[in-house]
Amino acid sequence: MNMETNTDQPALEIAGNENRSDRPSSTEEVARDLENREGTRGKPADIDKPTPLFPENEATNFRNRWTEIQAAFVDEPRRAVEQADALVADVIKRLASSFADERSKLEGQWGRGDNVSTEDLRVALQRYRAFFDRLLSV
Repeated sequence: MNMETNTDQPALEIAGNENRSDRPSSTEEVARDLENREGTRGKPADIDKPTPLFPENEATNFRNRWTEIQAAFVDEPRRAVEQADALVADVIKRLASSFADERSKLEGQWGRGDNVSTEDLRVALQRYRAFFDRLLSV
């Protein structure tokens, strides 16, 4: 009997249940199978992880400011809410600014006739997707 397996389309196998069909019985099994396939085909398993919207140091600064505001609520609730509003406004402005800067750079390259690498465009699109997905999941 030939025991070769086709690595282009691996069969779904469920441990300890050789008589089952090749169809998984749960979404957990489907997810596990997809993760295994992605890892074995040279595609990173974390390809769809959201890209950060801010550099780590900025995100940490925003979180620290939030923690301070939240802690101050007990003593001065009205002031804490005002500060929370200001912080959210700062985050939105910074986010809008970063997307505008990125778009300006790309448009500048296109305007000069420069070729923008597919990798640069992929990263830009990933950032837009991450932000879009987050907006819709709120």
